[in-house]
Amino acid sequence: MSFFDKFNEFRRKISEVESNIYHGKQDFLEIYERNLQLEKEIEERTHELNVANKRILTLQHIWDMMNSSKPLNNVLETIVSSIQGGLGYVHCSIMRKCKDDDGVYLSVVAEAVNKTIKRADEILKTPIQARRLAYLKDAMFYNALENRQIIQSKDIAGSLKAIMPDVKQSLVDEILVDKSIRSIIIIPLYSRENPFGVFCVFSSREELAESETDFLSMFAQQIELAITIADLFEKVKEQAITDGLTGLYNRRYFEEYLKKEVTRAKRINQPFSIIGIDLDFLKSINDKYGHAYGDLAIKSIAQVLMANARSIDTAARMGGEEFNIILPGVTSEGAMIAAERIRKAIENTELDTIGHITASIGVATFLEHSDNIEDILDLTDQAMYMSKKNGRNRVTLAKPIDETSWQELAVSAFLDILNKRRIPLSEDFKNDLTSKLVGGGVQSEVLYSVADLLTQAYNPLHTQGVVKSKVLTAVSLAKRFDLPKEDVDNLKIAMLLYDIGNLLVPQDIFRKVSPLTEAEKDMIKEHPVIAAKKILTPISYIQDVIPIVESHHENWDGSGYPAKLAKNDIPITSQIVLIVDAYFALTEQRPYRDKLSPQEALEEIRKESGKKWNAALVNEFTALIENDLK
Repeated sequence: MSFFDKFNEFRRKISEVESNIYHGKQDFLEIYERNLQLEKEIEERTHELNVANKRILTLQHIWDMMNSSKPLNNVLETIVSSIQGGLGYVHCSIMRKCKDDDGVYLSVVAEAVNKTIKRADEILKTPIQARRLAYLKDAMFYNALENRQIIQSKDIAGSLKAIMPDVKQSLVDEILVDKSIRSIIIIPLYSRENPFGVFCVFSSREELAESETDFLSMFAQQIELAITIADLFEKVKEQAITDGLTGLYNRRYFEEYLKKEVTRAKRINQPFSIIGIDLDFLKSINDKYGHAYGDLAIKSIAQVLMANARSIDTAARMGGEEFNIILPGVTSEGAMIAAERIRKAIENTELDTIGHITASIGVATFLEHSDNIEDILDLTDQAMYMSKKNGRNRVTLAKPIDETSWQELAVSAFLDILNKRRIPLSEDFKNDLTSKLVGGGVQSEVLYSVADLLTQAYNPLHTQGVVKSKVLTAVSLAKRFDLPKEDVDNLKIAMLLYDIGNLLVPQDIFRKVSPLTEAEKDMIKEHPVIAAKKILTPISYIQDVIPIVESHHENWDGSGYPAKLAKNDIPITSQIVLIVDAYFALTEQRPYRDKLSPQEALEEIRKESGKKWNAALVNEFTALIENDLK
């Protein structure tokens, strides 16, 4: 091979190498560029995944809030804070469409906290959240909500002027001086197909991606669901504490609130008053016009209370025709003025068909009449019943607990038992007894009559007038032992109530002619406990009477019931009740035996001296009766 042939061969090989190097370089560049493309796509996908993850977490946070049963405002505040912090928007807020006598307006119910809104509040002097914002026809907020469409605008200044037209343009410019907000997105919010308001998102981007619009739409749906759930929760909560007929608070809420008011009053040593109101003649209204008109009268009382109560007062329907109002920080003097104003307003109310109605009102003041809230409630009832007794349509101030007569306490106790203790009596019978108690007359005589009628409810052989004889006999016997007036007054009340537990014992037992079974005897032995624990214990102002009633079947030798007390462990007043009860029982007719003469009854009592009764008590009692028989 010649030199030139070798040279050409060498050039050919060099060309092949160069060609291979060039093509390898092209392949390398293509791979490099492809890697760059992949890295960019990975970065974009990673960013999208991060955004999607934040959106999912934000939505999850909203779901957690919706399931927490928190107040609506708390839920909405959490929502706006979540979307701003998690998704990088400059500012978020929720505005509610509201209406009052001056027209429709927008009110900020939730807004995220950031430097932009803080600067705006400082510049405007009045925080945006405290402002009554305009809802102008054809403005972007109006169009978004009324047309139910998402609106995006780059006119940030115009959006602020739309809701605050009275703010000067210079102030708007000052608020937007940093130019961080490039667009506003307004999303309409509905709750159960009713317009609620708008969800506003202030973004640093001028344009929204389609995926972002989709997300905001989905986000708005979650807000709407949160609003619906919160509204339903509030309605359920409201129904649980309000009276369905009147819209006032119910007894349950009243009692819970009263506990807090007692704690507050004791802490700062400030009195508060309770006004008790009872609609007069409700039964007559129902009987004459029908229950619909009775309900109308009850609702009218509620409307008067709403119109006359202060914002800090708490008015409640306690049941039936009874209402109570708590007046924080008000003494009895102020409460009497408020009560008289309410009484006049009720009297001046004229109803269709019925005409005018009236109410009987009582007033008692915590820390003034008593520092025991149960006493205050009972004193309020007593004063209210006293208003009824004295002619109705009047206001009565309660007496302090230590100034109340035994007759007043007994009347209130009977009324409490008839109306609240659920004893098995017909409504007509209870109404008749209530009328006697509040209808006037000589109070002691009314008490004796009511006690006789209650005794006849389980013992038809009981004679009218016997209760009076029992009370007078017990008092005369107590005086022979020089008992103090307070003990004698408690004894008088005990003599009226000691057998009240028999109303809860099966009545056929008392009418049985044949001997009682052991089970039936046990049931009768329960009546002192029933009277004391189930009927009388809830009545706070007769707590000193309860031990007398509970122990009135204890025997001197310890053979009695229910606690088998003996000798001086038995209250002397309980021993008096037992011996007086035994004597009158022996001299009354019974289904299983004839009545005894007074002398025969005394002889039976003497047989049990030192066993059933203290011998000294027997001696004094027999001397008392024998003296009366002369």
